[in-house]
Amino acid sequence: IEVNPRVSRSSALASKATGYPIAKMAAKIAVGLHLDEIKNPVTKKTWAEFEPALDYVVTKLPRFPFDKFENGDRTLGTQMKATGEVMAIGRTLEESLLKAVRSLEVGLIHPERPAFAKLSDDELSKQIIQANDERLFYLAEAFRRDYTIEEVAELSKMNPFFLDKIKHIVELERELAAHKADLGLLAEVKRYGFTDEEIAKLWGLHADQVRQMRKEQKILPVYKMVDTCAGEFASDTPYYYSTYESSTESVKSDKPSVLVIGSGPIRIGQGVEFDYATVHSVKAIQKAGYEAIIMNSNPETVSTDFSIADKLYFEPLTLEDVLNVIDLEQPEGVIVQFGGQTAINLAEPLANRGIKILGTSVEDLNRAEDRDLFDQVIKSLKLPQPEGGTATDKAGALAVADKIGYPVLVRPSYVLGGRAMEIVHDATELDNYIDRAVSVSHDHPVLIDHYLVGKECEVDCISDGDTVVLPGIMEHIERAGIHSGDSMAVYPPQTFSQDIIDQITDATIKLSRTLNCIGLMNVQFIIHDGKAYVIEVN
Repeated sequence: IEVNPRVSRSSALASKATGYPIAKMAAKIAVGLHLDEIKNPVTKKTWAEFEPALDYVVTKLPRFPFDKFENGDRTLGTQMKATGEVMAIGRTLEESLLKAVRSLEVGLIHPERPAFAKLSDDELSKQIIQANDERLFYLAEAFRRDYTIEEVAELSKMNPFFLDKIKHIVELERELAAHKADLGLLAEVKRYGFTDEEIAKLWGLHADQVRQMRKEQKILPVYKMVDTCAGEFASDTPYYYSTYESSTESVKSDKPSVLVIGSGPIRIGQGVEFDYATVHSVKAIQKAGYEAIIMNSNPETVSTDFSIADKLYFEPLTLEDVLNVIDLEQPEGVIVQFGGQTAINLAEPLANRGIKILGTSVEDLNRAEDRDLFDQVIKSLKLPQPEGGTATDKAGALAVADKIGYPVLVRPSYVLGGRAMEIVHDATELDNYIDRAVSVSHDHPVLIDHYLVGKECEVDCISDGDTVVLPGIMEHIERAGIHSGDSMAVYPPQTFSQDIIDQITDATIKLSRTLNCIGLMNVQFIIHDGKAYVIEVN
């Protein structure tokens, strides 16, 4: 049917799952070498003509974008609906599955959607029969209601072996709930991949307390090497995953190191640009004489090739998993700005625990992300911006919209990729939007701006804290309000006067210096009646 001169996602996964570099081998075969003439680059001793042997379990979970398409049809069939995937490695299927669930970044740390507890048994059975993107969570809910493996197998037509593993996770939840602060049980559930946060929830504690208990009892993760040969031959692959056993294969080197956090699964609005930035930052770190360590959970990116960084940790990007790697490696600092929203969200909790964030400081990141703080920056610089406000409940949202006048552009704060962004024309529509699209709370405010009709444009700049370099301005072709990830842009701008270009340049340099940006920064503008209004800074 077709021949593609590239590596498919499934072969990329096989490569990352085994550590066997399929693409590199294929390239050598293509130039005429035979497998018995190619050294396996992992062991550097054996030849490439052997099948990888694994002493761990790898789980891949697709990342579906239904959080961005609320009205999309969630049923799964032959049509491809995933935008990316995550991979997780563990010593047991349970450990690997639970790691994969928290790598997905769908707001869950465990296969449990609280809303599913309200479903009737009929509704639950129906959801298990027809595969959809949340099937794993429906299966776990069924076992919480004491469905038998046979019943679930009959409904789902899935192999009982896998259902038994999901049931085992639910059984361990019950054990935890029944035996609070049981240290023997703590060691057991950690071996099966439970997070400190989930254990804390079942024990009525805070995750930091569980972490403290673990440290006192020396229940700590060790790191095992992905070596393609299950330890049969000596290897020196700098590629590791965590598990709870006795001996570790990852040894901290004497060289000072820097940890770079990757961007997790590819999803709409966040893709290959972070991978590119991660890889180039690693090259720069190495050039500066440091050991570069990458942590990521996405199998189809260059950043998770073990030959890129000095060390690669294939792990979920949660606070607990990142802190575990930091405990072992003791890096000089952590770089979060090349991992998109995933890594940025880790900046504050890491900084609060005394970890040094390299580049732009957490305080300055917050000044760009937090609406009220950002408003103060814009006002102090006397820059024009669309009138707007922030609301933490429905009444507040209606009041803000009333004050600034419809139409308004509404979106949740602290998200990437234009998710749940809409143009709203009256109070009824706004009321409906808040019920449907977002859960407004003190932690998750909604941003409401007066919608200006005009041209949108954006600028990326790079700064060392003093010099600010603007490679150019991108003019959007679609009207304002279409998310930048969904629109075309032309570079350099075609319709802007020199005056507008000067306004944009001036505002970008001022913002970069005021926000003490060290590294990359993106500013989005709207050009309305000959004036460049600042929409946001990332």
